[in-house]
Amino acid sequence: MRGGASAGHPRWGSAGTTPRSLSTGSSPRGSEPASEDGEELVEVTLDLQDDDTIVLRSVEPAAAAALGSGSGALRLPVPARGELGDGGACGASSSSSRSPSMRRTSSYRLLQLSQELMAGARHFSHDLTRRFSRSHSHSRDEAHQQPSSGIESALAARAARRQRAQLDRTRSGAHRALRGLRFISSNKASNAWREVQANFDRLARDGYLSRSDFAECIGMTESKEFAVELFDTLSRRRQMKLDTISKEELREIWQQITDNSFDSRLQIFFDMVDKNADGRIGEAEVKEIIMLSASANKLSRLKEQAEEYAALIMEELDPEELGYIELWQLETLLLQKDTYVNYSQALSYTSQALSQNLALRKKGSIRKIGNSLIYYLEDNWKRLWVLALWIGIMAGLFTWKFIQYRERYVFKVMGYCVTTAKGAAETLKLNMAIILLPVCRNTITWLRNTRAARVLPFDDNINFHKTIAAAIVVGVILHAGNHLVCDFPRLIRSSEEMYAPLGIYFGETKPTYLALIKGVEGVTGIIMVVCMIIAFTLATRWFRRSLVKLPKPFDKLTGFNAFWYSHHLFAIVYVALIVHGQFLYLIRVWYRKSTWMYLAVPVCLYLGERILRFFRSGSYAVRLLKVAIYPGNVLTLQMTKPATFRYKSGQYMFVQCPAVSPFEWHPFSITSAPGDEYLSIHVRQLGDWTRELKRVFSAACEPPVSGKSGLLRADETTKKTLPKLLIDGPYGSPAQDYGKYDVLLLVGLGIGATPFISILKDLLNNIIKMEEEEDTSTDLYPPIGRNKPHVDLGTLMRVTSRPRKVLKTTNAYFYWVTREQGSFDWFKGVMNEIADMDQRNIIEMHNYLTSVYEEGDARSALITMLQALNHAKNGVDVVSGTKVSSDIKLLVALHSL
Repeated sequence: MRGGASAGHPRWGSAGTTPRSLSTGSSPRGSEPASEDGEELVEVTLDLQDDDTIVLRSVEPAAAAALGSGSGALRLPVPARGELGDGGACGASSSSSRSPSMRRTSSYRLLQLSQELMAGARHFSHDLTRRFSRSHSHSRDEAHQQPSSGIESALAARAARRQRAQLDRTRSGAHRALRGLRFISSNKASNAWREVQANFDRLARDGYLSRSDFAECIGMTESKEFAVELFDTLSRRRQMKLDTISKEELREIWQQITDNSFDSRLQIFFDMVDKNADGRIGEAEVKEIIMLSASANKLSRLKEQAEEYAALIMEELDPEELGYIELWQLETLLLQKDTYVNYSQALSYTSQALSQNLALRKKGSIRKIGNSLIYYLEDNWKRLWVLALWIGIMAGLFTWKFIQYRERYVFKVMGYCVTTAKGAAETLKLNMAIILLPVCRNTITWLRNTRAARVLPFDDNINFHKTIAAAIVVGVILHAGNHLVCDFPRLIRSSEEMYAPLGIYFGETKPTYLALIKGVEGVTGIIMVVCMIIAFTLATRWFRRSLVKLPKPFDKLTGFNAFWYSHHLFAIVYVALIVHGQFLYLIRVWYRKSTWMYLAVPVCLYLGERILRFFRSGSYAVRLLKVAIYPGNVLTLQMTKPATFRYKSGQYMFVQCPAVSPFEWHPFSITSAPGDEYLSIHVRQLGDWTRELKRVFSAACEPPVSGKSGLLRADETTKKTLPKLLIDGPYGSPAQDYGKYDVLLLVGLGIGATPFISILKDLLNNIIKMEEEEDTSTDLYPPIGRNKPHVDLGTLMRVTSRPRKVLKTTNAYFYWVTREQGSFDWFKGVMNEIADMDQRNIIEMHNYLTSVYEEGDARSALITMLQALNHAKNGVDVVSGTKVSSDIKLLVALHSL
């Protein structure tokens, strides 16, 4: 049924059409106060600006409780409509939140009214103080009036707090900074009405939009419950319950939720919480809006603790214990939010400075290009000189072979086809050799610690591997294509006289095309091309990341397993390549067959590494100490550390689980610190192997006992047998060189933060060790006059001769961005430990949850307030559950850069 409007009222209207809508929650809506002579009494809030402008902030009915007891509000008659001049009519004709501005020169009577209000306020304050004193003395004499006096005192105290809050707002000009409580995202609000109209035309039936389609119509599809509650709130304002609305009524709603006035949006938000429309918010209503906000922001754990946080808000905003809060108190919490989150002020200043520095002065185009070129060379000079050397060598080899074959007789028969094919073949020999070097992980790890790391870009080893692979594809096309399409047909079509000198290579009888293909050279070439096509295709990003969706059973061709197994086809390729190089058509002398010369060293080095890895994995026997499964399909494995296993923070190791696959090895960053007595890794389910690994360990886990984190856990006390695990490593990565820098900026996305966790733990261990050394030095060299125990010379020499480790890093900034609230459980213990132990504030950590709407959005407003309040009161962030703040402000700033 469609809701109907009462007689004399429009079906839908703005918030300012009736006196009831002017209420800001300071009194029950059903009791509008009146003075003894029948006059309607209101409360007027005025702001005097610096530019001689008076702002009519709000016009509200006076509090009923204050009128009854004289302890809540200032009694002043409403001036006649004409007394306010042109601006005074705004309060009656439009929403009280629209804040009209009036010049002092054009509104003298308004200034006179403000002076009367100020004089009345002083008189009211004096009278209020006298009544408080009388009430206090009276309560000590008459015990039976104590309950009434207590209520009056509480109401008076709240009235005094309200006046102070309003005065602070006017003095500080904080209203200028209130840009929050946007119901429509800032990047959608401009020019969005056309899109809303189009959505209405698409979703409406018989010219009316249903309540269930309201969220999709205004662009709130991801928070449908919040949108429906907003719809019901605006319906409740007109004392109606609507199921459908017309386009005109939708326009009215749109104007209200996109109103530029903060006070208007604050009133709407208050009304969303105030379900019974009595102008007061109880604890149950606060709990309900917390659960609604948590649902909109996908914060499941916040919903579970909604009752606890509702009590926290009531404790903060209702110190008088009246059992309810009003609109001005909600506004006060918004204003005081920044004072609560003092832990993020420095971050905000840093962000502001960063954004200012990014706004560089305009420079000339030539100078700008020159600076960009200099910066590019500074960042990429290692890559550039290596690429230039590699390309130069390939160009030299191609040219050498091209010229060499152009001088031979075969050029007269096959022409430039043979010179191009032979030039490409020479580059293929080089690339098939050096493509193995970037994947010799042990060698790369060792070279990272040498002076070669200063000039060689070891961090780009995999990228260089891929670049060489692309060059091989080009080489194969040029070599095989010219042979199959050009050389062989021209040889077959040649005359007997032209062919005769080539008989020593192809036989006295001129071969057919099929005979050339069926030869050793042709068969080995075809085998190599087929294997390369399979391996290269399954190694592409689309197949390796399973971006290509294939029907069963062809879906097995995607994912890491397909990539890993297909790459072993290169064992066949290299065997065929050596054979192919020994049966060349146009070369008879063995020492001119140079394929094996190119491949000898790289192939031996790579085979040696594979053999080393095989035997070393068997010697690294590990025993699982703890297994935990966290939200987000993340598996944590903690194991014993072999005595000979030495690693640096930021490095990774390979892991094999025979229960999943006896052949597959997968790399994972080490999340434990070198100083820890154990090894740990965090594995997120992303493919078939990790999915099976999680399933195997889930079967051995049990629900955690009270006080333990994780959805499932297992340790040495677990009765079930844990699967066997093999490790190989460690191997180097770019993050391992963090100790060379004074300031670290660590940015992790999701599970990509794992190497930085090890770095943070190592920094913390070094900080603790440094403090212990300082304490030891203080004990050995006590200040003069202290009564300290005697230290013998031998002990002093042994201690002072130890090399003291100097921590070069002075500051480390860690930013972690994740999509799910449960992700914070992965490293919760580490973050809390750092927050407690890092007394020197060397490490600064910031968490960002992308599922929470940006700061200022009405859907996250209560979350932001609650976050600031709980961190100030209890030192724990409500979003992450850690002692590290989860800031939304800088995340929005980073998106805008």
